[in-house]
Amino acid sequence: MTVKAVIARSKGAEVETVNIVVPEPGPNDVIVRVQACGVCHTDLAYRDGDIEDAFPFLLGHEAAGVVETVGSAVTHVEEGDFVVLNWRAVCGECRACKKGEPKYCFNTHNASKAMTLEDGTELTPALGIGSFAEKTLVHEGQCTKVDEMDPAAAGLLGCGIMAGLGASVNTGDIQLGESVAIFGCGGVGVAAIAGAKLAGAAKIIAVDIDESKLETAREFGATDTICSKGMSEQEVIDAVRDLTGGFGTDVSIDAVGIQPTWRQAFYSRDHAGRMVMVGVPNLTDHVDIPAIDLYGRGGSIKPAWYGDCLPERDFPAYVALHKAGNFPLDKFVSERIALDDVESAFQTMKDGKVLRSVVEF
Repeated sequence: MTVKAVIARSKGAEVETVNIVVPEPGPNDVIVRVQACGVCHTDLAYRDGDIEDAFPFLLGHEAAGVVETVGSAVTHVEEGDFVVLNWRAVCGECRACKKGEPKYCFNTHNASKAMTLEDGTELTPALGIGSFAEKTLVHEGQCTKVDEMDPAAAGLLGCGIMAGLGASVNTGDIQLGESVAIFGCGGVGVAAIAGAKLAGAAKIIAVDIDESKLETAREFGATDTICSKGMSEQEVIDAVRDLTGGFGTDVSIDAVGIQPTWRQAFYSRDHAGRMVMVGVPNLTDHVDIPAIDLYGRGGSIKPAWYGDCLPERDFPAYVALHKAGNFPLDKFVSERIALDDVESAFQTMKDGKVLRSVVEF
């Protein structure tokens, strides 16, 4: 079938809305009618060639929709199921899965066939999903069935919101009464703040250069805020320590992924505190700290991949929490846009004006 979709044809070029061809599903594939898809920074990174060079890309990966057609061997979902798409569909057979660490699966499932342009050119789907499209082809394991709710909000669990939530709840393992500092209050950082609140953190310190983002952070649960604009790295570290009796936090989360915020997160934690890196660095950046500081501070430094989530466990749970009024998933949706507005949404995102722009179909 032929559907409308957004592609990135070449490095740095503006995205295009074009017709693409979605093939019939293979035995374990499904076609999902996409209802909503968030505009994530990862899609911009694909467009700009910062992830790989396999152009043209079919962008979009943070989506919810309805299963429309299933392959002959599909058992995981049925036609008509409301699903959130996930880009880690664990295989169950790789060395990570066999060690009981499926969150690190090295061989996640993807669709068996390629979607193409009308001239037959194969498309590379972003994170194996490709959901800036009216319909997309994915492996059945990339579909997580959840209770029906607003697709624009539910779809955000597919990437950014889950990344931030998981950084707090799963990777950071925040415990009741602990303190946490979150550096960077974009969509992922605010989700980490909401996750810290959900986990029962007593002190949640939000750090950002933008006062408006700090106001949003307070709405999602920050107990203290630090506007770091114009401050040195050490001044930010001192400010966090001043808010924690001079000791530093139990957990610190870098939701930006650049050298200054990494260092601030590293040095702002208490001795033996846990540091989580969920902000994605660029391909050329390095971390430079004295080895004695790494040795002498103890604790742990952990990257959060997809918030160390297990979609089948976590997505339904957070949807249930939202529907019970205990987690404000809908508040992450800043604006609802059309498919043709993706390029302008990238600029809005870079300007820091939204938590998430969401394409609705």
